[in-house]
Order: sequence, then structure tokens, then C-alpha cells
Amino acid sequence: MKNFGIKEALADLGIKNSNPGSSTGIAWFKTSGQSIESFSPVDGKLIGKVQSCDEATFIKIVDQAQLAFKEWRKIPAPKRGEVVRQIGEALRTKKQSLAKLVSYEMGKSFQEGLGEVQEMIDICDFAVGLSRQLHGLTMHSERPNHRMYEQYHPIGIVGIISAFNFPVAVWSWNTMLAWVCGDVCIWKPSEKTPLCSIACQQIIASVFEKNNVPEGVSCVVNGDYKIGNLLAGNHDVQLISATGSTRMGKAVAQTVGARLGRVLLELGGNNAIIISDQANIDMSIIGAVFGAVGTAGQRCTTTRRLIVHEKVYDIVKERLVKAYGQLKIGNPLDEQNHVGPLIDTLAVKSYTAALRKVKDEGGNIVVKGGMLSGPGYESGCYVKPAIVEVENHYEMVQQETFAPILYLLRYSTLEDAIEIQNGVKQGLSSSIMTTNMLEMEQFLSHAGSDCGIANVNIGTSGAEIGGAFGGEKETGGGRESGSDAWKVYMRRQTNTINYGTNLPLAQGIKFEIG
Repeated sequence: MKNFGIKEALADLGIKNSNPGSSTGIAWFKTSGQSIESFSPVDGKLIGKVQSCDEATFIKIVDQAQLAFKEWRKIPAPKRGEVVRQIGEALRTKKQSLAKLVSYEMGKSFQEGLGEVQEMIDICDFAVGLSRQLHGLTMHSERPNHRMYEQYHPIGIVGIISAFNFPVAVWSWNTMLAWVCGDVCIWKPSEKTPLCSIACQQIIASVFEKNNVPEGVSCVVNGDYKIGNLLAGNHDVQLISATGSTRMGKAVAQTVGARLGRVLLELGGNNAIIISDQANIDMSIIGAVFGAVGTAGQRCTTTRRLIVHEKVYDIVKERLVKAYGQLKIGNPLDEQNHVGPLIDTLAVKSYTAALRKVKDEGGNIVVKGGMLSGPGYESGCYVKPAIVEVENHYEMVQQETFAPILYLLRYSTLEDAIEIQNGVKQGLSSSIMTTNMLEMEQFLSHAGSDCGIANVNIGTSGAEIGGAFGGEKETGGGRESGSDAWKVYMRRQTNTINYGTNLPLAQGIKFEIG
């Protein structure tokens, strides 16, 4: 099956050359919005067109989602979980085709595309179990003959704004949890990967139809930032989950905050690996290289900074240069290649500008980058992964550049390394490579990494479904996926029941009438 082409994949996913851009689960709407053309960064070819959503259609979709919520919330959570289980099974049958589309439309390797679809399947499995575990707590009341407890109810409409780099997985992290919680979803995918959203909606449509799921439980609204603004500003959308740049997240937070809505933000990362002088160097090199060049550096968890102990700095540097010399750059559908393209030519301009700027600031180019051209690189989106020796205070080092640029820094004490690691505005993922238990514990302590994710002897990229995913500081503070991340999709309610015949007041207050 791995040898089938993109045309066969599109046909298997029910995608034609031109698709409508708005859906409420099964029905599709033709709108007056502009047509979005999806070009593959792999070869620059037009894959298909999607009609963007206009304001009038958006309002209809919100209305339909509200109606669907009133019905969907009545269905018992385990029954909602059964629908999600069937979606997981449907994804299993379409895994190869969807992974092929993800790879071709976004540019990540086919293996990474398969991994992304597997994340979707995994979150379905997690959500099925969760559907029977939406627990509250029972507390002892200070008043006699009283019982006090808390419970969780669905909140309503969840708006999802996702980024191009994980065009299907992040949507599924949100929707599968929201659905078992009893919510309905409106998804605004990246305009750079619109066909992936069409494919996902096609896959779930057959499951929804078979289970008589109300129209409006899963809605898709393709379009640019204007549709995102409509979603963020709508008072009927109780939660906005937004994934993307810090700049985008700040704008979303201001819009939602102005109406006192709720946000879940998964924003930029400036992730670092600390390599101790007591690290396993072989493991460290593998973790650093994949973390830096995987998905062509376009992960929020990409390794951007490598903080290396002065005793092993030269060894690590030499090994990195050798490893980078072995990287194969090209069509991500060819499993022999390690690095695919950036998402578009604007990303290439950002990459080249960052390299130029960091060199002007005093950075020493260790592995020269640059744009690739010629046969196989016709799309203009292929670049060479680069390594630069820097200081942490450089302007470009403090920023997140969504490209394969790895910054090398030197340290002498673990305290220095942790200070460098924490010395950026972002706080998503972090790692330390060491065999020293004391260093591990210090890195994971309250005086260690200030990131939402802190790892030992693995890289910064990659996350398991079972753990809550997200970061601190300008990464936004949100948490998705596992652990108790489900609670953000629900409203908490505290309940007190008096089963006696008197009405004692809290704190022993006396209040008598007549």
C-alpha cells in the first residue's frame, strides 16, 4: 500500500479537485467566500481548491452547532465514546491515505505523516476510556445532614484554530476529548493545509451518519484570519483552542478576553537540550539531530538550542557536523530522505532572513544553510539545515524561527545551563541528557526547567497521548491531550444537598426570623 500515489489517496479520502469549504458534519455548504488553492510544497503542484467560508454561512453553522449541542449533550458519555471509538477504527482504515495527504500537502515525511495519524487513533482510544471516567469529587460538609460534591458539565461550542504543521493531529486532540465531554466543535484549519480538514470531515461523516449523530457536532470553516476572528469573537463559542505563533495567540486572547470567553493556547516554543559532560553522547546526537531537523524544523517542540557542557562541546560539535553531512533532503514521500520542504516560499524567506540576522549579530556558522534549487527542488521550498554558534541574548536566538536552524551554546555549570534554558520568553519543551541522577533531579525540580514539558535522556520533540501537552510563559499555558486536560472542555459545578429538616448556615452563622 505504501507505493500508492497521491491521486489514489485523494480518491480514497473522497477529495475531488474542488471541494466546498464549510460543513456541519455531513452536509456541505457552497459559500461566497474566496477559493483557497492548496499547492504542495513537495513539488509546487496544485492539489485542489477549497471554498472559504463567508460570514453568512458562518452564522448558520454556529446556529446549527447550538442546536446540535442541545441534543448531543443528552447522549450518555459512554455512548458518545462509542462514536469516537468507531472514528478511531475508521482512521485505521484510512491511515495510509490520510498520512499520504498530510505528507504531500504539509511537506513532512511520510513516516511522520503516519505518526501523526497514529496520534489521532491514540487520542480516540484515550477518549473512549475517558468517556467512563469524567469524575467529580465528593467533599465533607461542615454542616450536619449535608452532602457536598462537584461535577463537570459540557460547555457548549468549542472553537478550534489549528496550525499547518500538524494539520490533523491537533484537531483530533481537541475534538475527541470535547465530543466525549458532550461538546460540539467548529474547526478553523490552517489555510495552508485545507484539504486535510476536508479529508477528516469525510472520514467522520460516515460514522456520524451511521450513528445518527446530530448535524452540527463537527463543523469545518475554511478561510483566512478573518474567519478566525469571527470564531474568536463569537459569544456563542464558549472555548477557543488556538494553536500557532505567539503573535497569533496574543491576538486571539485579546479578542476572546474582551468578551470574557475561555481560551486554550498552544503557542511557540524555543526549546533546548542540555548536554551534560556525563551524557551518553550517542543518544544525545540522535535526539538533537532529529529534534532539530524533523519536520524541517517546523514543530512547536523542535530543538532550537543545544546547550553543551564545555568539556564535551568540541566532541558534540564535531559529531553534529558529521551527522548533518549525512542528511538527505528531498521529496518527503521518499523514505530515503530525512528532511522535506518548508511549508511555502514565505517560510524560506523567514529562514534566510534569520540566518543573515544571526550572522550579523556575531553568530559563527558551523553548518552553512541555504536554499536548494535544481531538479527535485522545483517548489522553491527546500533548504539546508544549519548550525550556528551563538550567545543566548542574540535577538534571533530569543525568537522562534520555524525552520531547521540549530543554535549551539556552551556552559560550565548546570546552574548556568538552566539559566540559559529558561532565559527565553517561551516555555514549551526542554530536555537534559545526563547519566547523573543529581543533575536529572535538579533539572526537574522547582529550580530547574520552567517549561510545561521537561524530559531526561530524550529529545524535546514528540509527545505521548497520555500526558498533558502544553507550555508556560508565552507558550500560552494551555494543556491538551492526556492527564486531566479534559477539564478545560467542561464547566465545573459545586453542589450542596441538605437532606435534613433544618437549615444550618455555614461558618456557624445564626439567622432567625420571627
